[in-house]
Amino acid sequence: MFKRIFKIMNSGTLILFSFFILLTFFFALTSSNIILGDNQITGAGTTFFTTVWLIILGAIVICFKTFKKVNRFMYYLFIKQRLKTATILLLLVICGQVFFVLTVHPAIGFDAGAIHQALTDRTSVEIKAYYSINYNNLPLLLLQNFFVQLFASKTWLFFDLLTLLFVDLSMLFNLISVAIVDRSRLATAIYLHVGWLLVFPMIIVPYTDTWVLPIVSGYLLCYCIAKSKKTNLLIKLLAIIGFSILLVAAYFLKPSAVIGGIAIGIGELLFSLSKLSLSKWRSWYSLGAILFSGVVILGSHQMINQRITGQKYIQVDQSRAIPAIHFISMGVSGDGGYNPKDALAMAQIPTKAGRTAYSRKMLVKRLKNKGFFGYISFLFKKHQANTADGSFAWVKEGHFIAENPKPSKHGWAGQLKQFIYLYGTRLGDFRFAAQLWWIILLGIIALSWRDRRSFVQILRLALIGGFIYLLIFEGGRSRYLIQFLPYFLIMGALTFKHSLQTMEELISFLRYGNTGNKPGNKKK
Repeated sequence: MFKRIFKIMNSGTLILFSFFILLTFFFALTSSNIILGDNQITGAGTTFFTTVWLIILGAIVICFKTFKKVNRFMYYLFIKQRLKTATILLLLVICGQVFFVLTVHPAIGFDAGAIHQALTDRTSVEIKAYYSINYNNLPLLLLQNFFVQLFASKTWLFFDLLTLLFVDLSMLFNLISVAIVDRSRLATAIYLHVGWLLVFPMIIVPYTDTWVLPIVSGYLLCYCIAKSKKTNLLIKLLAIIGFSILLVAAYFLKPSAVIGGIAIGIGELLFSLSKLSLSKWRSWYSLGAILFSGVVILGSHQMINQRITGQKYIQVDQSRAIPAIHFISMGVSGDGGYNPKDALAMAQIPTKAGRTAYSRKMLVKRLKNKGFFGYISFLFKKHQANTADGSFAWVKEGHFIAENPKPSKHGWAGQLKQFIYLYGTRLGDFRFAAQLWWIILLGIIALSWRDRRSFVQILRLALIGGFIYLLIFEGGRSRYLIQFLPYFLIMGALTFKHSLQTMEELISFLRYGNTGNKPGNKKK
């Protein structure tokens, strides 16, 4: 019975994921970010900067197709010596990241600003109220305060450098995971990560979106180590312990970041039960590993929870915490994103029961107003808002950068700010580049249906969970996708070969009406 359930889940995962990823790919392709020239939708169009780079790229492609020497040189550089070239490019991008952070490190608004404020002012009524209501942000505050005590610095530059470290640590863990699963895909993984880091200014936003990345990548790495046939029993046990602790850490820092761990648990449990045999004692190993992981998770949760609830850094009233149903109700309002009226109600209603009742009432009311077909239509639009934007909703939050949104053009800092500030002259260029990278990554993943490896299937299941989570809870902007980037990046690298094969067959079909060789080439 379990074998049949496992088989059905495998097929269902592929079908459901294909639906979601093709929809996401379509929304990314039709995003307003990819418009060249004046952009009446976003108000931030591309400039001569993008035009020049597109001309250069076009010239390189023409030379590659026309001149044999250029073709051979580029093949040697980017294919034959791909690992060396990719590594050099990665090091150059990391140097660029460091320069960017040292040059541009503004104060950030929204929740990231509230966390930074509490590092210097933990006694004001407003700050106490913020953490009482938004109790889920308390773990990040305590973590940042730990680094303050360790390094005796509270500046935005310090926390931006930490964020840079965490993002690059996530990148390193992702690359090691790819190397463990399929070493031949390592260069591809590096190329994809180079593209990501090149258009990812979130390294100057010290918030849960970026700080949870190394934890997510870390538990994926631990899983890969535990599943590898090359690791001995002791290393496997340590990897399971690491996986379990990191999963709990992800839960406290950003609860939705555990979706990948849940996918791993479901996949491993069904696989273990499908292989279980009373006569074969080795078939019990996987089930034993799951039970062991569960024990470590429970113990870790208890320890971390005690540390958080027993903290003395800031006085909070847990009874004022926002109930989970509030985020579900908010996820059905407007475009599925943040609703200031709901947030105000959570601050004004004194009791937890009252806040829960209000959220439930608003949820039912909104669902009734939409009706069945209206709700389905709403979900499609919300998924578009959740996933289409390859800049991950950069400067689309209220008070995103707590500085003059129209930067000066003086010096390196002024020039770099033109790409990332709300009224920067080259914001459209940044969004175009970020969108192009996002389309390429999604395109690779969308064409990868041939790859049915168990780890790839688990990544698909994790992303299905992520997509559904954002449809149910507060979403409305693609910033919430950042926590799931390790799944996208690792899967893009592992499935690239299958995607390339599919793409070649599609091109052949469009050109010659078949998926084989060109006309005249007969099969022997």
